[in-house]
Amino acid sequence: MDLGDAATETPDSLSHENVFSPSVSEPKHDFREELVIRPLHSGDIYASFQFRTLWKTNFRENKVSHYRLFPKSLGQVISKFSVRELHISFTQGYWRTMQWGQPYQPAPPGTELWVWFQDSVTDVDGTWKKLTNVLSGIFCASLNFIDSTNTVQPSASFKPLGVGNATDHRFLRYATLPREIVCTENLTPWKKLLPCGSTAGLAVLLKSEKLFHSSFHSQAVHIRPICHDWECKATSWELRQTVNVVFDRHISAQGKREWSLFKMFSRTLTEACPLASSSKIYVDITDSPQGEQLELSPPTSLLSQAVALGDRRTFSESCCDMLRPLLHAERYVAGYGLHMGEIHTLMYNNHPYRSFPVLLLESVPWYLRLYIHTLTVTSKGKDNKPSYIHYQPSKDRVRPHLLEMLIQLPPISVTEVTVQFERALLKWTEYTPDPNHGFYVGSSVISSLVPSIVAMDTNMTQERPLFSSFFPNKEESTYFTRVYTEPLLVNLPTPDFSMPYNVICLTCTVVAVGYGSLYNLLTRSFQVEEPSPGLAKRIANVIRKMRGVPPL
Repeated sequence: MDLGDAATETPDSLSHENVFSPSVSEPKHDFREELVIRPLHSGDIYASFQFRTLWKTNFRENKVSHYRLFPKSLGQVISKFSVRELHISFTQGYWRTMQWGQPYQPAPPGTELWVWFQDSVTDVDGTWKKLTNVLSGIFCASLNFIDSTNTVQPSASFKPLGVGNATDHRFLRYATLPREIVCTENLTPWKKLLPCGSTAGLAVLLKSEKLFHSSFHSQAVHIRPICHDWECKATSWELRQTVNVVFDRHISAQGKREWSLFKMFSRTLTEACPLASSSKIYVDITDSPQGEQLELSPPTSLLSQAVALGDRRTFSESCCDMLRPLLHAERYVAGYGLHMGEIHTLMYNNHPYRSFPVLLLESVPWYLRLYIHTLTVTSKGKDNKPSYIHYQPSKDRVRPHLLEMLIQLPPISVTEVTVQFERALLKWTEYTPDPNHGFYVGSSVISSLVPSIVAMDTNMTQERPLFSSFFPNKEESTYFTRVYTEPLLVNLPTPDFSMPYNVICLTCTVVAVGYGSLYNLLTRSFQVEEPSPGLAKRIANVIRKMRGVPPL
């Protein structure tokens, strides 16, 4: 069997994951993706996608206004309707348990929705009705047809899957729409909830025309609170998006059953999602069909075991590990209107226990007049005073602003540098040919001696080759790196460039009319000319002449 061309980075266990987060040093935002491929005894191929987004936040205590990996549309739903858990699935076809075994994520045909509300909700039925209408718009489905006639309140069948001891079923609602047809209109908004959409990572394989021509396909969204650490002192929101597909058997001309990513999805993996901390493909090689030998191409020696569906199974891993960079930075412009604004620079230290200094350089054009007294540096919600600051103010149309700072980045932290600015008015000749496109601000430059990742990774010593472990690595070993943020695109107050055209046209018209009139007066000669008689007078003269009377 041919695995295809590619795989990507490094993810989760295949077993049903505990609600606890895997480590204490789990970052605030995390996204992982995974694909499991299992050949079935019937000859069909079962593919299960899982995309998990973690976010350490609390919708009940504060109003969330900034979203990074977690989709804003679902975050607003959780906050507005006081949702504790939300589970929704869209399925086309029926899962044949006797032929295919148990699925990783079971779902009934049609649409299924069940929600746990917070105990602060007073009108559960009214909130449920509003929620179904909002979800109908988000997923482009007929969830607005859910009403009291197809909504039930189970007392024992559905328990909360996340943390929390409250099991008061008054706050639980369950409904299904078995006749709901799943199509591309449901898959497209589902893929837009992913941090990378369908442009990178495993989601590239989700091609609608292939998925909807399969024997069975199901897509789901599960939101629940989980423990952020093993002691459960903090909670995180988990968004798990799943897609389960069963493809028909593929038989080659030689009579062999073979499959590949391209044959199943008409696509291959080209690049990993840059926002994913891990991405992995598993191939279940536990149950090989009788008389057949399972071969993977390209071959891989990575084997792992996991407990899935009550059974210990063996999986072959095809992956390309992408280590999370220890130093990462990004920048954006905040504010509204065309007068004031803010520049936010975020610097990420992903080292689990080491802090290190970085040198930040900001070069801002003169037409963004910085208010340096508004400069703030915060890490983990506290002020982080730079140990060195050098600032050179700008001069209009001469030089830009220059700001350099030496900042200590704590471990597992996000350090934010914020400064306000005022937009200046340019001369009309200083605008670019496309001023409405905006003006670019160059990237920030971050230089640092970063702790060696080899010194940090102490658990992989036995798996390293001998030649790589011959020379010892000291804990203090560092390496120099330089990081550039993305450039900014800032809009400036732009005049109406049609006004100069109007002024030029008006001026030319006035000059032409005035000069033409004056020229005619100076150069044209005037003569008195008897006016020619009118038609009636000429006729009267003809008649008078015929009668012998003198003309008029």
